[in-house]
Amino acid sequence: MSILLSDLTTLRLGGPARGYVRCTTGAEVAAAVARCDAAGEPVLVVGGGSNLVIADAGFEGTVVHLTGRGVAIDGTRVTAFAGVLWDEVVAATVGAGLGGLECLSGIPGSAGATPVQNVGAYGVEVSAWLDAVELYHRATGETAWVPPADLRLAYRTSRLKASDSDIVLSVRFALTDGASAPIRYGELARALGVQPGATVDPHAAREEVLALRRGKGMVLDETDHDTWSVGSFFTNPVLPAVDAPRVIDRIEAATGQTPPQYPAPDGVKLSAGWLIERAGFGKGYSGGRSGVSLSTKHTLALTNRGAGSTAELLSLAAEVRDGVFARFGVELHPEPVLVGSDLPATPGRIH
Repeated sequence: MSILLSDLTTLRLGGPARGYVRCTTGAEVAAAVARCDAAGEPVLVVGGGSNLVIADAGFEGTVVHLTGRGVAIDGTRVTAFAGVLWDEVVAATVGAGLGGLECLSGIPGSAGATPVQNVGAYGVEVSAWLDAVELYHRATGETAWVPPADLRLAYRTSRLKASDSDIVLSVRFALTDGASAPIRYGELARALGVQPGATVDPHAAREEVLALRRGKGMVLDETDHDTWSVGSFFTNPVLPAVDAPRVIDRIEAATGQTPPQYPAPDGVKLSAGWLIERAGFGKGYSGGRSGVSLSTKHTLALTNRGAGSTAELLSLAAEVRDGVFARFGVELHPEPVLVGSDLPATPGRIH
C-alpha cells in the first residue's frame, strides 16, 4: 500500500512512499520495522508528522505510521505509546491534576517524538520530566526501557535524532502533584500575572500557553495556513562564550539594538526569530514565491500556503538562513528532520 506523505505531515508536503504500515502498539511497531529490516527495505517512522520536511519525490521505502489513543497514569507516573498525540498526553496529565508538562501544551506531533527532539517551549523541556523511554534496538531486535541519561539530551536534540538505530515505542514521565512547573518564561509569567519562578494551577498555565500559541499560529488549525508548518523552522543559535561578545557587537552595530540573550551551556543563546526579522524578513515574507511564506504571525515558522512544494519551502529557508548570516555572521540551523532533501547551499560558502 502506498501513501502520499503530504497526508501525514503538518506541512502537508511530501511525495509518495513505496509502502505503508499503520501501527497502534509498540509490539506492532517493532514487528513492522523488523520485517522491513529483514527484507532490506528502508523505513521511515512517522508519528504526528510535525517535525518532518519530506522531499517532493517522496520516500523510497516503507512508512511505519504510529497512531493510537490512551495514556496510563499511575500516581505521578505517566506512560504513553509513542503514537499518541502529544497534546492528548498533556491534557490527560493536567486533567489528573499533575504538573510539569502544561507549558508544552498545543505542541503538535506525537509523544514518541518528544525525547528525540527534547521538545521544549515557554521555559520547559521534556528532559526535565522524562523518566524513561522504551526503545526498539534494530541491530539486536530487543526492546528495553532506558533512562534519560542514556539519550544525551540537549537543546532540541538527542542521540535518537542523529541515528535511526533505535525506535521509540513508549515514553514515561515523572510529574508533580497539583502545581505547575516553575513559570520561567517572561511572556507567560506576565500573562498569568505572576513573578518568574512562581508555580500556578496547571490548568491555568495550559490555557494561557494555548492562547499564546494560537496567537502565533502554533496550534494546528486546518483552516489557518499559518499553522501548516513544522513550528519553529530554525533552532535558536547558541554562540560559544568566546565568540559571543564579538558577534553581539556586530549585531548591535547593524541594528542599533541589543539582541535578546539567554543563558546556555558554555555560551549564549540568541533568538532566531528576532534575528530573522532584523535581517529584513518580516511576517508573511515569501520572496516572490507563490506557495510558501513565513507565517503572518511568527517569523520563525515557514508555512505552506496551500499550493506549496518542499523545494519552494527549502529555497525560502535557505534565503532566510543566508540573509541572517550575511548581516550578522550567525548561522541558523534547521530544527526539523529533512527526509530526502536539504537546504540549498550558498555558492562559495561552506555550511
